[in-house]
Amino acid sequence: MAEWRARLGPALVTLLVSSALVGGVIWRLGGDPLALARIGARFSTGDPQGTQGYDGQFVYYIALDPDPGAVAPRLDVPAYRYQRILLPLLARLAALGRPAVIPWALAGLSVLSLALGTWAVSELLHGWKVSRWYALVYGLWAGFLLAVVVDLPEPLAFGLAAGSLLALERGRKWLAWVLIGLALFAKEVSALFLLAMLAAYLAERNWRDALRLALVAGLPFFAFQVWLWAVFGQPGIGSGGAMATSFEWIPFAGLLKIGAYSLPYLLAMLVVFGPTVVLPSLWGAWTSARFWRGGDRTVIVAALFLNALVIFFTPFSTFRETGGILRFASGLMLAALLFAGRYRMRRVLNYSLFWIVLNVFLLK
Repeated sequence: MAEWRARLGPALVTLLVSSALVGGVIWRLGGDPLALARIGARFSTGDPQGTQGYDGQFVYYIALDPDPGAVAPRLDVPAYRYQRILLPLLARLAALGRPAVIPWALAGLSVLSLALGTWAVSELLHGWKVSRWYALVYGLWAGFLLAVVVDLPEPLAFGLAAGSLLALERGRKWLAWVLIGLALFAKEVSALFLLAMLAAYLAERNWRDALRLALVAGLPFFAFQVWLWAVFGQPGIGSGGAMATSFEWIPFAGLLKIGAYSLPYLLAMLVVFGPTVVLPSLWGAWTSARFWRGGDRTVIVAALFLNALVIFFTPFSTFRETGGILRFASGLMLAALLFAGRYRMRRVLNYSLFWIVLNVFLLK
């Protein structure tokens, strides 16, 4: 029993904190869990002059009615939103299709996903002879806790990615491939972890497993993109919803462009996200590339490199919103934490605890 309490410790703490956070937000918003979705009149009533709302409303609308033709008018960019189909379908299934229960199901699934993802990370760290309590860096990551209180799929997507890496570490390849394939249907940025697996297989000249991974995890999502194109007139892959800007070609141009609109805001973003996102991405890209060149061509190394590199070219529309960059940097946080654990970098693990301070943004 004591062993199980130790194994579940970080996950239970995450479960308690996230449940209390969700409960507190629901109570503050009048006791209605639907308030988490941040419904805007522009999409709920079709009023072009109405309030914008936030991205969680699109998850709710798809869960309410997954029929593409029926839900499309309620989505700002239908293909982009609909590609993240897993959380809406799970919520609808958990609610048994009852509209009044769907908001509760969305909140519950997000909390559960975050706790299970924390457990997977803690198991990985423990297997590498590192304290499993560092998994709280994952469980208390501001991007995830923000996603939990606005009905977004990051906890589910990265929880599946963490579970996939745990399955792979334990030699359960097929389970790993299925889990990372499912993660793509939660949020497409989890593809960076799939690409990391593929890169590791190719580096080993393990053509058979590379092909199996592509067929099991990649092909269904590719077929889904083709279907989205046929139904909505475009694939889902993109840099964001309405008013999103494209990925940049010049490193960190998305961040620096903020200065063209407000120099004080740029300076504030540099003070906060310079040490917490920009520097970790520079460190991650450089360190992982050095390990790869040195012959250590593992999934963890490739995952850090890819998740660090993508930060260089993050769109302006993501960098300008604190919530957007916190959620987008979730992959970097997970990859850096696992890399530091895998190679027992105690100093990096200790520095990672400072990420928890970013939860100050949830106070607003």
